[in-house]
Amino acid sequence: MKILTRYVLREFCVPLFYCLTGFVSIYLLFELFGSFSRLVSARPGFLKACTYLAGYLAPYFEWMAPACLMLATLYTMWNFCRHSEIIAMRASGIGFFTIVKPLLAVAKLMALFVGWVNEVYVPRYGQWAKLYKAHRFKEEDMEKADDIVFHNAAKSRTWRVGLLVNEEASILEDVSVSVNYPGGGRKMTINSPRAECLDGVWYLMNPEIVYYTELGAEMVSPTPELDKLSLRPFVEFDEKPRDFLLQNRDPAFCSTLDRLHYLKMHPALTAETRRGLVYDLAAQIVAPLACLVITLFAIPAGIASGRQSVFKGIVGALGMFFAFYGMTICGMVFAKKGWVPPIPAAVLPDLIFFAIGCRLFWRQR
Repeated sequence: MKILTRYVLREFCVPLFYCLTGFVSIYLLFELFGSFSRLVSARPGFLKACTYLAGYLAPYFEWMAPACLMLATLYTMWNFCRHSEIIAMRASGIGFFTIVKPLLAVAKLMALFVGWVNEVYVPRYGQWAKLYKAHRFKEEDMEKADDIVFHNAAKSRTWRVGLLVNEEASILEDVSVSVNYPGGGRKMTINSPRAECLDGVWYLMNPEIVYYTELGAEMVSPTPELDKLSLRPFVEFDEKPRDFLLQNRDPAFCSTLDRLHYLKMHPALTAETRRGLVYDLAAQIVAPLACLVITLFAIPAGIASGRQSVFKGIVGALGMFFAFYGMTICGMVFAKKGWVPPIPAAVLPDLIFFAIGCRLFWRQR
C-alpha cells in the first residue's frame, strides 16, 4: 500500500470511527433508557446482552452508515483543504481521483457491509432481538410461535398450526390443513397432532382425513389403507417451515429472498399490498448504494467548505443529504399510494443523486 493511500485512509477512518461510535452510543442510550432495568433484572449474561443490543441496532445501520460517511468525508476533505494538502498533492502530479480513491474504497466496503447486515444479520438477530425484548429478556419459548395461519394461494391450501416448535427441526403441533378445489370449495381436511418435515417431505402423525365432493358433501376415502398409517407422508405439500415464520414476521426483518418467496406464495394479494411489498423489496436491494452516493457528493462539498466557507460546504452537503432521503420517502409514499410504479420509485433517488454526485465530483478534477 502506498504511503499516500495509508495517510488518506488514516485521516478518513479516524473521524469515521468517531462518528460511528457517536451514533451507536446515542441509539444505545435511547434503548437502554427504557429497558435497562428489565435487562439487568433478567441477567442475560454479557455475550447475550451484546447480541441483543447489536440485533437492536442492526435495522438502523443502513441509515447510520451513510450519515457517518458524509460527516467523515466532509471533515477529511475540509481538513485537507484547510492545510492546503490537496494543492500540494496536485502540484506533485497526483491526480484528484488518486487522492480520493481510498475514501471511495471505504464507501464501497461499507455498502457491502450494509448489504450483508440487511440480508443476513437483520433477519436472524434483528428478529431475535425483537422477540427477546417482547419476552422480557427471557428465552423460554422464544423459538415457539403460536396460532399461525398460512394460506398458500398458489396451491389452494390453508395451514393452521397451533405450535411451531423449532424452525430447524421443522416440527409442528396441532396441525390442520385444508385443501380446496381450484374453483373453490373444500376438497380435503387433514388434522394431525404432530407434523415433521424430513428431507423436504411432510410427515403427519395419525392424520384424520375428511374428503369432500365439489358440492361440499363428505365422501369415503379413496385410499383407506393410507389413512390408517400412523406416520403418513404427504409429498404434494411443498411448504417450508420458514413459510410459517414469514407469515407473522415484520417485513423489516426479511431478507430479499424471503420477500421474493412471500410474493411467489401469495399471488392473490391486493394491489395495494403487492405495491408495498415490491417497493420494500426494491428499496432493500438498492439501500447499500446510499453509502457510495452520499460519499460522492460529500467529497466536493468538503472541498468547497475548505476553499470558500465551512458553513457553505456543510449546508450544501446537509441539503443534499436531506433532499436524497426526502426524495426516498416521497417515492415510498407515492409508490404505496399507487401514484408511481414501485420499482422506479425505489431506484430513481439513487440514480438521480448518483448522477448529481458524479457531476459534482467531475468538476473537481
